[in-house]
Amino acid sequence: MADITAAMVKELRDRTNAGMMDCKKALQECDGDMEKAVDLLRQKGLAVAAKRAGRATSEGVVQTYIHAGNKLGVMVEVNCETDFVAKTDQFVEFARNVAMHIAATNPLCINREEAPQDVIEKEKEIYKKQALDSGKPEHIVDKIVDGRIEKFLKEICLLDQPYVKDPDLSIQDLLNDLVAKMGENITIKRFARFKVGE
Repeated sequence: MADITAAMVKELRDRTNAGMMDCKKALQECDGDMEKAVDLLRQKGLAVAAKRAGRATSEGVVQTYIHAGNKLGVMVEVNCETDFVAKTDQFVEFARNVAMHIAATNPLCINREEAPQDVIEKEKEIYKKQALDSGKPEHIVDKIVDGRIEKFLKEICLLDQPYVKDPDLSIQDLLNDLVAKMGENITIKRFARFKVGE
């Protein structure tokens, strides 16, 4: 078994923002392998998020982001279970980062359930025609279309998008990490993006 040093625990904590004891346990479980420990902590965050998903979120904040030049702005509502969590710096920073991300990426919806069905159907038709026009055999066209729709959903659904400040993480990953740290269910309720002239 590898010796777990304080420096290793600190590095893992810096990378994941998990608690010191959680970092130490994860490193011990993964025999000192930093990458495996990061994955383990992320999986634990997912498990915590899944457990809390059904709980009501009636507190929270409305956060705004105005881009330089004052021609683009975003307003986002992020909810949690208690006023205590809503007032924490981490929660407010998360909401601010989500607003900034929305300004940069212009998602259509928060999650796949909210994706406009008419837009998806229109994209399917376009992808199918492109595949057939390029001479692809009919029997693989549907698989090609499904793959492209999956990619399209990752582009238009906020929670699926790669986070602009760290493309290795999705917005859902950031949300799961925050749920694990705060110990409460947290949801992105709604957003509006305003651009001068649009």
